[in-house]
Amino acid sequence: MNSQLKKIMDNAENIVFFGGAGVSTESNIPDFRGSEGLYQKQTYPYPAEVMLSSDFFYDHTRSFYDFYFHEMIYPDALPNAAHRALAALERQGKLKAVITQNIDGLHQMAGSTQVLELHGSVHRNRCLRCHHFLDLAGMQANRDAQGIPRCPVCGGLMKPEVVLYGEGLDMQVLHAAVTAIRACDTLIVGGTSLVVYPAAGLLHDFAGENLVLINKDRTDMDARATLVLHEPIAQVLAPWAVD
Repeated sequence: MNSQLKKIMDNAENIVFFGGAGVSTESNIPDFRGSEGLYQKQTYPYPAEVMLSSDFFYDHTRSFYDFYFHEMIYPDALPNAAHRALAALERQGKLKAVITQNIDGLHQMAGSTQVLELHGSVHRNRCLRCHHFLDLAGMQANRDAQGIPRCPVCGGLMKPEVVLYGEGLDMQVLHAAVTAIRACDTLIVGGTSLVVYPAAGLLHDFAGENLVLINKDRTDMDARATLVLHEPIAQVLAPWAVD
């Protein structure tokens, strides 16, 4: 256990966690920009950024879903020590919110209830015609012969409630994230390279006492932090994974 981090955690009364893809890599979900990340794959005819765009979803729906179900969906993934630690800190009353760029739902699976999903979730899906809701299992169960999920009520096209390239963030979620960060005394940022805006810009709203950055690689915000740990986040937070 890092002694400086322990002191910060012990003294904190209002912690907010802001995390990215690196939080889930130890649950065997690849990140985007790492050496083994999604952006490095060359098995598809287009870059990942293109195939995960709103235009591509509507113009090439079959190819979008082929990529989506093979590269974005990990139904067997389980929360790791980082997810469990954050849930435990919430139960203790210390952690007030988890702000995540991830869409995998592992924070909720670990027991966190105050989760703000900036980029949506693969577990929420809506019909574009009648707005019928399907969970992830429903999406997989209602795919047509081309692999495209169809609404079981009206036959319309289903769309994941995830933020694709070319789409804006949910302003209610973004506002709640800003409010939480402005109110906290300790902001822990983990598993994110802090290069995706507007999400990365949220750190500029922090005016509390301690900014902790936990990421394998350096970020442009390292110089601002009270504590920087270039280590795997599940390893760092593991001591807090029990109540």
